[in-house]
Amino acid sequence: MNAHDTAPVPPPGCPAHGSGARVPLHGPEFAAHPQAYYEYLRHYGAAAPVELAPGVEATLVTDYAAALQLLQDSGTFRKDARRWRAFNEGRISPDSPVVPLLAHRHNCMFADGADHLRLRQAVTDSMARVDTRRLSRSTEQTSGYLISQFAARGSADLLGDYAKQLPLFVFNELFGCPADIGDRVMFGISGMFDGVNAEKAAAVLFEAVGELVTLKRRKPGDDVASWLMQHEARLDDEETVHQIALLLSAGAEPLRNLLGNTLHRLLTHERYAREGGLIDEALDDTLWENAPMANFAPHYPAVDTELAGQRMQAGDLVLVSFAAANTGPALQASRQAGSNRAHLAWSAGPHACPSKEPARHITVTAIEHLLNELPDVELAVPEDSLTWRPGPFNRALANLPARFTPVRAARRGEAGRATVAPGPERPTGPARPAEHKGMWSQFLNWLTR
Repeated sequence: MNAHDTAPVPPPGCPAHGSGARVPLHGPEFAAHPQAYYEYLRHYGAAAPVELAPGVEATLVTDYAAALQLLQDSGTFRKDARRWRAFNEGRISPDSPVVPLLAHRHNCMFADGADHLRLRQAVTDSMARVDTRRLSRSTEQTSGYLISQFAARGSADLLGDYAKQLPLFVFNELFGCPADIGDRVMFGISGMFDGVNAEKAAAVLFEAVGELVTLKRRKPGDDVASWLMQHEARLDDEETVHQIALLLSAGAEPLRNLLGNTLHRLLTHERYAREGGLIDEALDDTLWENAPMANFAPHYPAVDTELAGQRMQAGDLVLVSFAAANTGPALQASRQAGSNRAHLAWSAGPHACPSKEPARHITVTAIEHLLNELPDVELAVPEDSLTWRPGPFNRALANLPARFTPVRAARRGEAGRATVAPGPERPTGPARPAEHKGMWSQFLNWLTR
């Protein structure tokens, strides 16, 4: 048997098949069969050459040990995207669809050294002040509102009608967004991640967050935005805007995917329905096998270096495949031995997710509330007809059609008036026309009915 006979074969439909080109992670073929791609990529070793978008090349680390080494070695592998050599040399178009999530911003995710420590401490300490009882109330209120919009129909898209919107509402409340600002935050984040005029959406988001910072400087509240400003790290307004925008964005898309992917697992695996009470287990299984952020954690070698036998040049774009690392052979024994949370879905090292516990709490609360309100909810289409959104970073369904016995939506008086205190402030002065359809404004009106 010669080397040609043992060479790895790209997955069916892979445009790299037989061409020797980098393996593309941005088409519908990858979205439909990611594990086939990861299995193929493992033949390159611990890291593989991939294409994130047309013309955007990267190295993807697929091995658990190598990923952990990279994530923990902040001296060799830096986060500051201004080191990205291909972008600096003009080889990456500024309007590439992946640039908004990779381009440098002045937040803790893209910072190194002392700058990172200062910004990260402000974020970690501020998020730690979120009370779990308040988080539960906010999640339950949001869940109740969203369910009330479709309960009488007997059907819903649990992605578009529920999982996509719930994190945005909850984080708007945690950050104390007034109605007008909250409407534009929701418009901006949705547009950025849905790719609908992403440049305008990002501008709307940052303008809205800038207004929120101005408002909270003048009139602080009991919310994450105000706590960030009051932190001993003494963030200036620009730093505060960037940390808030990061937290709102990171709290929206990954949490949306985690909620959607966990619901998908509960609705498509009979064991959970048969045994019951396994939402936490379904959540952990999802993080292992269907991580909401499949490939991310961009890093750049500070100097020419080697990782697990792979040569890398200074300024190369290197990403971690959480999905491949979690499902690789090296981790199977650890999982079978009972280490159910040894996965990398929350990343690791100094840049690990600062909102891990709130994200888990929101997801479990939202699913519990949905199943309590709609106990016979089930998938409305064959599982193999579901489609996954294309893209190199997220693992996310396009929709999740469900059906259930129609129920009468509870009136606000029956559900109990909102008790989250203090609630988001009402806008002062003349209201600006909302860039979106006013979903946050509608929610606030519903709470006060």
